Amino acid sequence: MTFEHKPVMLDECIDYLNIRANGVYVDATLGGAGHSSEILKRLGPEGLLIGIDQDQDAIRAAGQKLENVQTQGRYVLYHTNFEKIREVIGMQKLKAVDGVLMDLGVSSYQLDEGERGFSYQQDAPLDMRMNKSEEMDAAWVVNNLSREELTRIIREYGEEKWASRIAEFIVKSRETQKITTTGQLVDIIKAAIPAAARREGPHPAKRTFQAIRIAVNRELEVLEKTLGEIIDFLNPGGRLAVITFHSLEDRIVKQIFKDKAQGCICPGDFPKCVCGRTPQIRILTRKPVTPSEDELERNPRARSAKLRVAEKL
Repeated sequence: MTFEHKPVMLDECIDYLNIRANGVYVDATLGGAGHSSEILKRLGPEGLLIGIDQDQDAIRAAGQKLENVQTQGRYVLYHTNFEKIREVIGMQKLKAVDGVLMDLGVSSYQLDEGERGFSYQQDAPLDMRMNKSEEMDAAWVVNNLSREELTRIIREYGEEKWASRIAEFIVKSRETQKITTTGQLVDIIKAAIPAAARREGPHPAKRTFQAIRIAVNRELEVLEKTLGEIIDFLNPGGRLAVITFHSLEDRIVKQIFKDKAQGCICPGDFPKCVCGRTPQIRILTRKPVTPSEDELERNPRARSAKLRVAEKL
């Protein structure tokens, strides 16, 4: 299967990144290189694209795609998590870059490749690792974590109101048989959620699968830890564009942007500023940008996408 991932809000991302031919740009979530190939086309001989992805399949597919791009620009690819962006930029002997794009969440390829275990719609080994060289997979999470910890993960990361009951059913089920497949987990979740609640809203397993995937890949933890650091690595005028797919990610991006855009925090009755704090960024998207109706017709999976962009001052 080819690594096919339709780039979400491609035109909007390219416009907001304001690409200069001699600039250095990082695609921190390379995926199928849909966004990256368009960035690369706009680079001249002095320009550089740095691609990062923790999924080896993505690196392989992106390399093949970028090889065929007609460009004068150069590119380098790194198989790692974007939390290592400091090391990656250092390896290129750079101190700062001109733009960073982050397209968060799980790719269409990862969802559709049944054996990866991301989808609740296909029976497969319970895996969900974006980086297959990591040790902890979804099977380890559901078979080893305590009922309390499972409840917390499903409630916080999945925003699932039946979290406690689902965790209880998981723990009870694994006492008699190890949970090793997505099909087993779906059946447990369906049994845990009352029939009336299952009849409305999305697939009953959707929120729990999202929660476990986030836990396995430490998605929110890495985002929260790394986003501010990425802003530090931007040249003045450099831009950071982030696409999120659920409210938890979007909340983190919104809060960090707001914090980095804030200037003086002295009390209002102080005659002059003593904190010395100045804004680091200017937020270019007061409200998040969302896909057009035309794009949603072509790619329904983009429905929950939100794009936020900031510029380094």
